[in-house]
Amino acid sequence: MHSYISCLLHVVFATKDRTPWLSADIANQLWPYLGGVARESKMKAIQVGGVEDHVHILLSLPSTVPIAKALQILKGNSSKWLHESFPHLQGFAWQEGYGAFSIGISGVDDTIAYIKNQASHHKRVSFRQEFEAILKKHGMDFEEWMLE
Repeated sequence: MHSYISCLLHVVFATKDRTPWLSADIANQLWPYLGGVARESKMKAIQVGGVEDHVHILLSLPSTVPIAKALQILKGNSSKWLHESFPHLQGFAWQEGYGAFSIGISGVDDTIAYIKNQASHHKRVSFRQEFEAILKKHGMDFEEWMLE
């Protein structure tokens, strides 16, 4: 028998100090780039989006790629590409941590819509409020200082 897995994750990672480096022009190039990085590493970026200071990806992982490795690949390759493609972003960096939250197949459509709707969502809700709500939804323990 073959092995079959479905490992869907909603991943979130921010720019260092949540500096708003990701203008619309940069984001319009970064989102497809992240999809390509995922594809080259046997992952599938089902939806990519975000705003000026953070990224959301609905990511499907193969059994051979651990979560930490997937984020290292995505963040490392995209950081290198941003520095090479946009010389004015030499100070750019991703924040060290990330969030990775399991999504059931029944939650895919809602997660895609959520990621697509980031611009209007963040007119009402800050990144911190958003991330705290995601942590609470997934029953994760955290301290306030961890959200800085």
